[in-house]
Amino acid sequence: MSCPGSKLSGAGRRLPPGQARLTAPRQPFPAWHDRGVASAPPGGRAAAPPARALRPALRFGLVGAGYWARTVHAPALASAEGIELAAVWGRNAQAAADLAAGHGAAACPDLAALLARVDAVAFAVPPDVQAPIAARAARAGRHLLLEKPIAISQAAADGLAEAVAAAGVASVVFFTHRFMPDVRAWLADVTARGGWAGGVSAWFGSSLEGSSPFNTPWRRDRGALWDIGPHVISLLWAALGPVTSVTADAGPADVAHLILHHRGGATSTATVTQSAGAAAAGFEAYLWGDGGRSSAPAGAGDRVAALRTALAELTANARSGRADHPCDVSFGRDVGRVVAAAQRQIGRRRARLAGRRHPEP
Repeated sequence: MSCPGSKLSGAGRRLPPGQARLTAPRQPFPAWHDRGVASAPPGGRAAAPPARALRPALRFGLVGAGYWARTVHAPALASAEGIELAAVWGRNAQAAADLAAGHGAAACPDLAALLARVDAVAFAVPPDVQAPIAARAARAGRHLLLEKPIAISQAAADGLAEAVAAAGVASVVFFTHRFMPDVRAWLADVTARGGWAGGVSAWFGSSLEGSSPFNTPWRRDRGALWDIGPHVISLLWAALGPVTSVTADAGPADVAHLILHHRGGATSTATVTQSAGAAAAGFEAYLWGDGGRSSAPAGAGDRVAALRTALAELTANARSGRADHPCDVSFGRDVGRVVAAAQRQIGRRRARLAGRRHPEP
C-alpha cells in the first residue's frame, strides 16, 4: 500500500481525532502501576470495569525503517490495543516500503504525506534526525512517541520541547527500563521506602562491535554517554530524585564516568561504555543507605511489550487531553541537559590533555 504525496495546509488543515480532544478537561494524573486495576469491596469480588464505548483506533505513523524500527517499533505498533499502524516513512524508501508492506501500512513518499494520514508519530531514527521532524509533527498537532536522546544539540531539544508545549500534544520518550514491569515495581518500592544516601550503576555494552546491528554512525560518533547514558540517568533520577548537577570524566574508548547530585542530597555514580565486548556486557545498579541495599532489575525484559506500555500511556493521554507524563519530552530534554553538561566536561578535559582548547558546543 502506498500513500499519495500531500502538503499540510496550515489553518485549513483537518485535525486528527486525538487533537480535537485536547480541549477536554484535565483529569487527575493516574498512578501508572494502578491503571486498569478494579478495586474489590471488603469480602467481595472486584467489580467489573464499566463498559466503554468503542473508539476508533489512534492512527500512528512510524518514522524510520532500520533495525530498531523493524524489531521493536513496528511489532509494538501493530499489536498494541487501540492503535493502528497506518503509515511508514523512512530515508531509505525501499526499506520503508518493505516494512510497511509487512504490517499492512501505507508507505509514504515524504513526511507531509505521512502526517496527513495519522494522529500520532513514533520515531526510530537518530536523534539529530528525530528532533526537527518531531517538532514539525508537533506543530501539525500530532502526538509523539520519541526515542532517547530526544536531540543532540540543546537548541534542538529546547525547540522540540517548546513545539510540543505550544501545540498541547501528548509525548512520551521511550526510556526502555522505565516501561518494564519489574523495574516499575522496584521504583515504586524504593521511592516508597526512601532514606537512600546514594546509588551505584554500570552499563557495559557491546554495540560498537562490528557485528552489532546497533553499530551505527551516530553511536560511533557520540558513544555510550549519549546512547545508554540517558537510560541510566533516567533510572537514577526516578529512584533518587531530580539531578541538579553532574561531574564527568572519561576513560579509554567511549567510557564515561558520571557523578550525579540529586535534589535532597543523595549522590549516585554511573559508568557507561559500548566498547566492553560481549563477555563483559551487562547492566547493574543498586541504591544504598542505612537500611541496606536494593538492587535494580537488570532490565532484560521484552522490549516490544515495554513499548506497548509506552504506547498505551501515550494513547490514554492523547484521548484524555493530558499532555504531561513522567517520561514526556520535557523530562527527555532535562536528561539531555545532564548528558550535554557531562559531554562538555569530558571534552574540556580531553582538550587539556591534547594541549589545545576545546570549543564549546
